[in-house]
Amino acid sequence: MKKLLANENVPLDSVTYLKNKGYDIKAIGIESFGISDQEVMAFAIAEERIIITFDRDYGELIFKHNYKPNEGVMYLRISEYESELPGIIIENLLLNTNFDTYRKLTVIDNDGIRQRTY
Repeated sequence: MKKLLANENVPLDSVTYLKNKGYDIKAIGIESFGISDQEVMAFAIAEERIIITFDRDYGELIFKHNYKPNEGVMYLRISEYESELPGIIIENLLLNTNFDTYRKLTVIDNDGIRQRTY
C-alpha cells in the first residue's frame, strides 16, 4: 500500500478517514506544522510518500525548482466539499489498479483528473 503525506491544508477528517482505511499517512499539520513546502518535499522524498495538497506551488517546485518526489504529488483543486471528501477521492484513486502516481503531478478538480509526468 502506498504511503501518503498530507500537507497542512488537507482536512484532518480526510487524514483520519484514510488512516481508518488502513493507509500509512502522516499529516504535516500534526507532525511538522509550519515547515516550508521545500521541507515537505524533502520529507516526502526521504520517506517515499505521495504528497496530498491543496497548494498549487507544488507544480512550480517540481517543474521550475527540480524537486522530483518519486511517489508523486496529488494536487486537489476542488471547491466546496465536506471535510472527508478529499480522503474519499484519494482512496478511490489509489484503489484503481490502473492509476499510477509515480513521478507524476496529478491534478484533481471538479472537472476531472489530469496528470503530468516529470
